[in-house]
Amino acid sequence: MIAIANFIDWITVVSGKVLACLMLPLVIFVFANAALRYVFGIGHVWLFEAVGYCFAVLAVGLAGWALKENEHVRVDILYAMLSRRGKAVIDIFGTLFLLGPFVWLMWDRSLPYVQRSWKTGQTSMEISGIPYVWLLKTCLLAFCVLLGLAAVSFLIRAINVLIQGEDA
Repeated sequence: MIAIANFIDWITVVSGKVLACLMLPLVIFVFANAALRYVFGIGHVWLFEAVGYCFAVLAVGLAGWALKENEHVRVDILYAMLSRRGKAVIDIFGTLFLLGPFVWLMWDRSLPYVQRSWKTGQTSMEISGIPYVWLLKTCLLAFCVLLGLAAVSFLIRAINVLIQGEDA
């Protein structure tokens, strides 16, 4: 089972590192947008939308990597004081009863939304906007897949801690 978790982690890390490369274009787009708008008084809708696209892809694409690296948001008032096995129990509970249903619900509600966008070839509502809204909405499904895979690995590792008392 750990081999499966390792393979899932590899997918999560590779996809995270590839998507993290969008950080540089995001910074450049934000800088260019601000400079053009406030220094030169010029605004481009496509540039403004490019910032949103990059940020959205980063946010949805890096969620699984954050979970794998245990960098996700956690209120750890009690969690920090627990033993490894206690943490594993909380992780299993949280994955099965909170994260799992969230990912499923997100997929279930996003799929028709994305399908409708693909079917209509949805583009920006702005004349000079980016014409790939359908592709951006597809990122919602990618989010579900990547976070779902990371959740499976996270669950396997937590179960392993309970069974063997280690994370090897």
